[in-house]
Amino acid sequence: MKNFVKFGVAAAATVSLAGTALATDWSYEGATGPENWGSLDPAFEKCSSGLMQSPIDLAEANARADVSVFTDYQPGPLTILNNGHTVEARFAEGSKLTSGTMQFNLLQVHFHTPSEEVMHGQQYPMVAHFVHADATGKLAVLGVLFEIGDANAELAKIIEAAPATKADPRAVSDVTLDPNGMLPDDLDVFRFQGSLTTPPCSEGVNWHVAKDTVTMSEDQLRSLGGIMGNNARPVQDLNGRLLVAPAG
Repeated sequence: MKNFVKFGVAAAATVSLAGTALATDWSYEGATGPENWGSLDPAFEKCSSGLMQSPIDLAEANARADVSVFTDYQPGPLTILNNGHTVEARFAEGSKLTSGTMQFNLLQVHFHTPSEEVMHGQQYPMVAHFVHADATGKLAVLGVLFEIGDANAELAKIIEAAPATKADPRAVSDVTLDPNGMLPDDLDVFRFQGSLTTPPCSEGVNWHVAKDTVTMSEDQLRSLGGIMGNNARPVQDLNGRLLVAPAG
């Protein structure tokens, strides 16, 4: 499956990849929770001082445009890990996202329960963040929001293989994961510049969030949420950024 949308604006900056191991402990609650990330380590300073932080409320869109984004994702072997904060599936080379004139390679997808992105302050049950990087290390993320409904066959493969506790990457034999199965049929997106949603909260990330949702079952949410717990960073201020909503 190949998905197309239209967009004319794209920008990027070099930042560290989400999920990279960090020496300083952080969490989603208490003394090491999101409200304190910026003071836990000098490297996390952007978490409190940054003006282009993610996630955001998509309802605050201040422009509309046809956005040019194209995904060319290929099925491949499943590699799974639990980094202590989220469940992550890594992809072999060959899957790409094109945003405007920039092309990014798909690296991994990870999950947040409930969703980090919200609409009018309302969270969805889960969001998948597809993380990409170009040849220079610039990042692009495609967020896909999940609602409760029919079970998702590709998500089922990830849940079945997901470690219950922190674990290094592991190749799952005889399992092929097709990332297209976790994308909506129509890939109209919200577009903005933001940050990693975990420490060190580096900015310059090219964000795209699909307007249309995909479904997962209650059992799937219970299973994946039971492993990860609440791992959603609270919404951050838009601070006058351009937030482009789909024109249609």
